[in-house]
Parts: sequence; structure tokens; C-alpha cells
Amino acid sequence: MREGTRKRAVVVRRQAVLVPQVHPGSGLPPGHEDPEPGPALVADAQPVGEPDHVGQASAVLIVGSGAEPQVQDGLGAVNSGAFDLSAGCTGFMYALALATQSIQSGAHNIVLVIGTETLSRIMDWNDRATCVLFGDGAGAVVLRASGQTGGVMSTLCRSDGSGGELLIVPGGGSRHPVSHRTIDQGLHFIKMNGREVFRFAARIMDKSAREVASKAGLTMDDVQLIIPHQANLRIIQAAARALKLPEERFFVNLQYYGNTSSASIPIAICEAVEQGKLKRGDHCVLVGFGAGLTWGAAAIKWSGPAPLHEPTRLERVYETILYALAGIRSRLVRVLRRIESALFGSPSPRRIDKDDRRKK
Repeated sequence: MREGTRKRAVVVRRQAVLVPQVHPGSGLPPGHEDPEPGPALVADAQPVGEPDHVGQASAVLIVGSGAEPQVQDGLGAVNSGAFDLSAGCTGFMYALALATQSIQSGAHNIVLVIGTETLSRIMDWNDRATCVLFGDGAGAVVLRASGQTGGVMSTLCRSDGSGGELLIVPGGGSRHPVSHRTIDQGLHFIKMNGREVFRFAARIMDKSAREVASKAGLTMDDVQLIIPHQANLRIIQAAARALKLPEERFFVNLQYYGNTSSASIPIAICEAVEQGKLKRGDHCVLVGFGAGLTWGAAAIKWSGPAPLHEPTRLERVYETILYALAGIRSRLVRVLRRIESALFGSPSPRRIDKDDRRKK
């Protein structure tokens, strides 16, 4: 295919969302609030102190484009905040920018950023303009405050709502609530004007990469690798021509996964590290774009992660026990919540008269 996709993954029938598995040594073991060893990405910020430091919020924040509260529950990270962020294919870049700023402000010490998509559930498999492009996938990175130089050096987030109708799922919101009409008309599927999205993406890839590199005090000659959103091979080739860079400086893996939306960049980061194309000390530019229209970019100096090792039998047992305990805690809390509701009922709102006094 001209778009570059050869194969892709699709979730099984009963799988609702893809959640990246966290392995021992990856930076976020189950149930831990101050993981060791080091992070997958190191934010360019000073250490913010111990978790009980006065004024600090939770030690860990989980943010991304999937079911983050459920991830928090599964990890047993009881002191963590968690929320979903919706920005289409740009979701990971927006989340990465927010995570970086959260660490730099001192609000959080560690942030888990997740991109996860099950686009196969909202594709019209009879629409050749979209069904041949998208796939399902998930990826994640861990950011941690550090006094080291490097890490996330600069970010940018941009949008242009005038192009919102170019890439959209029209149904399901307040404009077109779920009804027989929206279902019959297929409004809950992805709709895309491919030609216009191509023009938009090719234009902003060049501009965003230059702008975020400049904010970090870099030129494009200082950048060893560019990891773009894996949407379309022709868009990446157009960006390479506009930036006057060889295509070898762009990491591409969409031939194996298709367009996995917000999951594409974290998946590509992991594979670039595994293949030795992103090494410690390298400067890298990440660029994403998508529905909204939205786009974002980040310049990073790769500082990690710590090398993964094959977990020992004891580590595997330890991990299994921690995840099991997290599951038991989750079920216990739900049972206690039901018991409390059965015994005491739902709290009634206060009855206030017109003089703002509580009625007897």
C-alpha cells in the first residue's frame, strides 16, 4: 500500500482496552510509589523532595488516552491521581507535555504517560478511506524528576478547530447524541477527509519539528532521530523532504501496526531503543498530529531507561503477588462500598428553607 501499512493488530472480541504491561525494572513496579531503577524518560527538572514533602500532591500521576483510573487500580497505586486526555492522535504528545510541566512545577515526582487505542471498534469496515489505515495498540513511558541535564527539553501543543470536521467521530456527543438515527447513519465511526488531513500533516510536521528544536536550543543538524506519529508513510516522506533530511533519520514502524493513533509514538520509542536507533545522549524530536485538528511536539535528550534484565524467578513471584494483592484490594473496596450503601443508604441532601436555614 502507498500508505505503508502491511499488517496491524486488532483486539479480540471481549477485550475492551489495551493496557501496557509493566515489567520489573521498567521503572514502575506494581504497587510502588517511588520506583527503582531509573525512568524511561527523565524530565529536565530539579528533584522535588520525598513523597511526604510539604505541599506536594501525590507522588505519582497517571495520564494518557485510555482508561487511566483502571490502570491505577490494576497497579495498586493507591496514592496516585489518574485521568484520561482526549486529543485524538495527538493525545500522547499533549499528555507528555502536561506530565513534563507537572514534574517541573514540583506537583509530582513521577508520571506514567500512556497511549492506548482500540480504533477497530469505531471503524466502518466498509469505508476504504479509513479501515485500511488504523490498528489497535498501546505504549507507555515513565517520567521522573531528576537533577540530570537532558530529558524532555521542550514541548509544544497547538490546535486549529476550523479543521475539526476533517477527522472526526460525529456521533455520541452533545451535538449528535446516541439515537437510532446516528447509528443508522454510521455517525459513530471515524470519518476522515484524507486529502485535506494529508496537506495539514505534511505542513505542520516540518514547522513543529523546527519550532520545538529551536525552543530547546537545537538545530535540526543536532537531532539524531525524529519519531513522528505513524499515520502514513507518504506524510513522513513529505516531512523529510521539507526538513531537507534523509528518510533514515525518521523512525518508521507503521508497516507492522498501521496508524495506532495516540499509541504510535510510545510504541515507536520503545522499538527505536530496542533496535539501537535511539541511544543514551541522543537528541530526538517527537511529532504528533490528529483530530481536532491538533498537533504537538517535544525535543528530548534520551536519558534512559535503565537496561531491562530478565527477571529472576523470585522477581516474577514478587510481581505476581503484588498484582494479586492489588486485585484483592480493588475487589474488597468494592464490596465494602456496597455494604456501606446497604447499611446506611445514600446520603440525603440538606433541606434548606428560603432563609438559608436548615429545616427540621
